[in-house]
Amino acid sequence: MITSDDRRIRELIGGAAQAVATGRPYDAERLVRQAENEAPDHPLVLNEIGKRRLLAGDPAGALTALDRALRAEPQNPAFRLNLATALRDLNRRGEELAELNRVLAAEPTNMRALLQAAACHEFHEDSRAAAATYRKALMLIPPGVQPPPDMRPLFDHARRVVDANARALESFLEAHLQEARARYAGEPMGRFDKSLATFLQKRRVYRSQPTFLYVPELPTIEFFPREDFPWLDGIEAAADDIREELVGVLAEGHEVLEPYIALEATPDEKWRALNNSRNWGVFYLWKAGEAMADNMARCPKTVAALGAWPRCELPGSAPTAVFSILEPHTRIPPHTGVNNARLICHLPLIVPPGCGFRVGAETRQWEPGKAFVFDDTIEHEAWNDSAEARAVLIFDIWNPYVTPAEREMVSALTTGVEQFYGALPSYL
Repeated sequence: MITSDDRRIRELIGGAAQAVATGRPYDAERLVRQAENEAPDHPLVLNEIGKRRLLAGDPAGALTALDRALRAEPQNPAFRLNLATALRDLNRRGEELAELNRVLAAEPTNMRALLQAAACHEFHEDSRAAAATYRKALMLIPPGVQPPPDMRPLFDHARRVVDANARALESFLEAHLQEARARYAGEPMGRFDKSLATFLQKRRVYRSQPTFLYVPELPTIEFFPREDFPWLDGIEAAADDIREELVGVLAEGHEVLEPYIALEATPDEKWRALNNSRNWGVFYLWKAGEAMADNMARCPKTVAALGAWPRCELPGSAPTAVFSILEPHTRIPPHTGVNNARLICHLPLIVPPGCGFRVGAETRQWEPGKAFVFDDTIEHEAWNDSAEARAVLIFDIWNPYVTPAEREMVSALTTGVEQFYGALPSYL
């Protein structure tokens, strides 16, 4: 039962904490002193006495006060954490760790307790437990948030411990897995190796995040196996002819290209630099399902090579086939595509050094004349750090894991959305 006296003491101590948080240390000290004069045996007052004695370098005195506070409120994790600090300063490290474990059982995300417990594990030369505990603490830091300057050395140390443990684990597992690998030397291990890299925190996990339509239960594959698309052989064989036609188009001048990003409304910040810019310019052969007759007439060999292309038919959206030109020192920011029922093919044509492409956790270099297929609903980005333009032929296909019936239903859905709105959304 909370009495009026108890409520008053809690208000005084709460006011002191607020004063500290707002930079008024003298007010905080005054409120604590007032609480101590009115109720010297109150557990909150005893905790404050313990904290002051810790700061004064008197861990034994702090331990006495904090022990009394805990007898009154044995479930209070803040009291127990201060008690652990007193035990640390008294070099009673085993008891310290026991108290910290009690705190973390009640508050698993208590940052201070995690960091102190990890340091205690280091004292006991338990590097694996220290790394696991530091990792939990680091995971509590939101992406993009920097810890306070006075805490950065501690977090830098935590990262070093975690990284060292991960490399030690990697070396151990490499030796441990040798026998199993040898038994299956002829088997593909790419998928397992990616899972191992993810486990070792060397590879992030990315998922399909389409902006329009998500078909569930499709495999999340960044780059699809090239052998799954034997019809690409014919298109690759025509790469020299396709490149020659593109060079002829580009000889007509930069103005022959359209900006790939052409948004009328204010674009997202990431697209602001490329909006209505030919730094990422395109020359369409098929655009959102429509054959661009004039452009196709300029590139008859390219059109012929695409004759075997198994087109993704989505009225108002696909098929699309386009020459994509990325100007020097231009970067396409991380983004995702619209619909994971389709995939994207790249046939690199002109690739100066300094160009790259990332899908999810995997980065590849374009090789002229060598096509690849990827899922563009997984976050991806491209860059050209060279002094020359980069050129790729891009076209879309159905995801092979989507059944014929599902393809027809996705196509009908797309048509229905267009009829409902009068036009497809701009992101298609």
